[in-house]
Amino acid sequence: MNTDFPHVLLTGGAGYVGNRLVPELLREGYKVTVYDICYFGDQTLPLDNPNLTVVKGDIRDINRFKETLFGVNAVLHLACISNDASFELDEGLSTSINLNAFEPLVVEAKAAGVKRFVYCSSSSVYGVSDQPDVTEDHPLVPLTLYNKYKGMCEPVLFKHMADDFTCVVIRPATVCGYSPRCRLDLSVNILTNHAINKGEITVFGGSQKRPNLNIEDMVRVYKLMLDAPKEKIQGEIFNAGYQNNTIMELAQMVKKVVEEEYPNVEEIGIKITDSDDNRSYHINSDKIRKILGFKPEYSIEDAVRTMCKAFKDNELPESFDRDWYYNVRTMKAIGAE
Repeated sequence: MNTDFPHVLLTGGAGYVGNRLVPELLREGYKVTVYDICYFGDQTLPLDNPNLTVVKGDIRDINRFKETLFGVNAVLHLACISNDASFELDEGLSTSINLNAFEPLVVEAKAAGVKRFVYCSSSSVYGVSDQPDVTEDHPLVPLTLYNKYKGMCEPVLFKHMADDFTCVVIRPATVCGYSPRCRLDLSVNILTNHAINKGEITVFGGSQKRPNLNIEDMVRVYKLMLDAPKEKIQGEIFNAGYQNNTIMELAQMVKKVVEEEYPNVEEIGIKITDSDDNRSYHINSDKIRKILGFKPEYSIEDAVRTMCKAFKDNELPESFDRDWYYNVRTMKAIGAE
């Protein structure tokens, strides 16, 4: 625990990554406030922990957000309409949450005396690139509103940077693996669900390159952003990825692991179909290793095994039918606006 930031606020902390990050921060001794609209509820968080406060609030409600900042030392901004399929929703929803709400949050955090602001951007800001290694200075080529707005918020954050207000941006790869608030709309998790519960993996396209990061390492990255010395992260952007694979390679990995974990099932087939999702990029994460010494410790295969265990333990019932596992489906079902 970094004693300079004993009280951390996570926007979107009741989501997929937050459900793994919050317990880790509490375990290390942090006081944690989760500020989340709770589209997916908060029942999967450790609500009985006295050091956790959950505020059910909309990040567009700046007065409510302002009230929660008292005593907060660091903000991890995870909240957003999350994933590249968000264009299926009302454009105004993505614009108001992912773009328009951002600067007021930063301004109020700084005014309240917050010392460190960590922004969760996305490696999808790179869109399509044929470069063998996409580093942090690669041009941004947004293909959807989601990655366009992620990229637009980064310079907005740095505009407010000051000696007493450290600002840093993380561009994570696609996250994979089990979480109590699990997402089954992410590439590796999708493939695993199909392999286990349908006995066949459908690959959309297959040649697109996608970087992935195990959710365990995603949690480690965010903890590192709290621990790292100010001079090493101030004004910096860090890619955070591990294995870069094509969708077909991911499918073959999933097939191999699932067949090992379920030795009595028939061989899992792979079916290829067309895709209109052309995002393809191979990110380079050398910078975070060189500057902060971060090395991923968990593989895609490890993530698939955690998903297999969750399915075996019946932690993911009705995995195709329940909207709760799917961000866009849930927001459509509840009429989010």
